Amino acid sequence: MQNLFFILHKFGFYWLAFFGIIIVRYFLIAGGAYWFFYSVMGKPFVKRRLHLKPIVWKSIRQDIELSVLSAVFFGLCAAFIMSAYDSGVTLLYTSVNEYGLWYLAVSFVAVLIIQDAYFYFIHRGFHHPLFFKWLHYGHHRSGDPTPWTSFAFDLPEAVIQGLFFVGIVFLIPLHFITLIAVLMTMTVWAVLTHVGFELFTSRFWFFPQWLGKCFIGSTHHAIHHHKYRVHYGLYFTFWDKLLGTHDPSYEGLSNKKIANHYVSRGAGNSEQGD
Repeated sequence: MQNLFFILHKFGFYWLAFFGIIIVRYFLIAGGAYWFFYSVMGKPFVKRRLHLKPIVWKSIRQDIELSVLSAVFFGLCAAFIMSAYDSGVTLLYTSVNEYGLWYLAVSFVAVLIIQDAYFYFIHRGFHHPLFFKWLHYGHHRSGDPTPWTSFAFDLPEAVIQGLFFVGIVFLIPLHFITLIAVLMTMTVWAVLTHVGFELFTSRFWFFPQWLGKCFIGSTHHAIHHHKYRVHYGLYFTFWDKLLGTHDPSYEGLSNKKIANHYVSRGAGNSEQGD
């Protein structure tokens, strides 16, 4: 009985700690991006803005509420992973020498590729008419997403998303550095794809325009938020192109730098379903 109390106490500590970390991470990264792009700091990017409508504060509040609710479950996932690690049943490790430096990079890329495939298929499933309203509607409640939308998930969706990381630590040996790097990449990428400004442009050497053909950017995902039936990927455009859910006009419009006009016109075409 005393041992059970100790386990539950430790699990509760893990949950509280990780819930706090996730919340702080969300407000720092999503809030920081929102403050930067939607204040005077974002003036140099104003021509890259995708949404013409004014910000709806009610939508932002709803996005934050859903994100906090999602963080509750993500904290539970993290607590479970750490408890399982303490019990020695995961494939997580702490010594770089165990697999070598090269494996850190290989496992990082491998997890991103696997996560992207997982996300594509569950995301496409979320848009089926039978599931959309109770699995994914909350994320699409804001027609024009902002950084705050990046982790605004209905609880069932948060469960499905979080279970990926619960499962992956039992399938692939991962250093804690790799796991943290994947989580940070996911967070930053989600914020950038919801930021509402196209960053893949020839103006920025660190975000060259050609990357938009291979990687999902803000325009690519904004089109999904307006058309619903295209662009289901997380990081890469590969699955959309392979399985016929890539909008054929996306690249031409990006090259002409008229994504702003395109997204605003696509707003009337919002239908869920696959």
